[in-house]
Amino acid sequence: MAVIEIKNVAKRFGNYQALSDINLTIEDQEFMVLLGASGCGKSTLLRIIAGLETASEGEVWIGGKRIDHLPPKDRGIAMVFQNYAVFPHLTVFENIGFGLRMQKLPNDEVTRRVTRVAELMHIDALLKRYSGELSGGQRQRVAVARALAMEPDVILMDEPLSNLDALLRMEMRAELKGVLAESNTTAIYVTHDQVEAMSMADRISVMHQGKIVQAASPIEVYRNPAAEFVAGFIGNPPMNFLTATPAGTGQWQVAGLALDGPQSGAETLNFAIRPEDLRLSEMGMQAKVKIVEPLGAHLLVTCEVDGTLFRAVLDSDLAVKRGDTLTLTPQPDRIRWFDPVSTRAVA
Repeated sequence: MAVIEIKNVAKRFGNYQALSDINLTIEDQEFMVLLGASGCGKSTLLRIIAGLETASEGEVWIGGKRIDHLPPKDRGIAMVFQNYAVFPHLTVFENIGFGLRMQKLPNDEVTRRVTRVAELMHIDALLKRYSGELSGGQRQRVAVARALAMEPDVILMDEPLSNLDALLRMEMRAELKGVLAESNTTAIYVTHDQVEAMSMADRISVMHQGKIVQAASPIEVYRNPAAEFVAGFIGNPPMNFLTATPAGTGQWQVAGLALDGPQSGAETLNFAIRPEDLRLSEMGMQAKVKIVEPLGAHLLVTCEVDGTLFRAVLDSDLAVKRGDTLTLTPQPDRIRWFDPVSTRAVA
């Protein structure tokens, strides 16, 4: 069992607080993605788990054992980095088996493990090649295979696909998720790419300014963001925001539209809706079209609503042009409300 428990972990670099009171439990064989913008602390947290950084406070446990005092080699962890770090003077077979040779495993065991992971990563036909004969995607497969060959309790991945082109990243995402499911390994994956996070994760931990803002399934994070940051970070394009004022018991006025909302004594709330959850209607918010972007199956329309930029995803068959005025109505069950002071979601 490789349950990972991160308890009250904090990290300071001088006066800079990189991580603040991180608490997170990652279940055995779970694929957890740490998602956030550059500088949010996700790679620092990964390096603390790996033993490449020392936490200023807190504890890290794996499989019921505290490991934050142990050197990296004794933690039962393998890592895959953004840089492939494939040895150019070794063949693919020798690269994958490098760590096993360092452990002085018997030749037949090395061959068994290398062959198994090479088949998993679809590089079994490349075992005799050198890295200079490989594409970027093949080298990344070798790096992942080398980590898996160690049969670690935990595999840590720090933006391993960011150097690949878009099509290859899409292929590798699907392969990597399948391979890790077969290997029965607990995985932590760091990325700033929300598409990677949404498509691969069992759960996503969204990080911001050294804290975990929300840890939940991809659908939960997308549909029910716990804070304005999550709503504005997840989604392409992200959620729209408007100021709402009270319009009676349980009702809120938003850009001339009265909407049912939470019972709250606040003077204002922030109304949020995803662009794809807006519909054209006869009565609703008046939206002046600024930009129309045809994106194949749909139109991304940037409008001005109540003096605020506002985006809507509409059917590509609609005849919409700059200067038009649209009437938009949000789907009631897709609306989110946020407290403007705490920025947290209001039920």
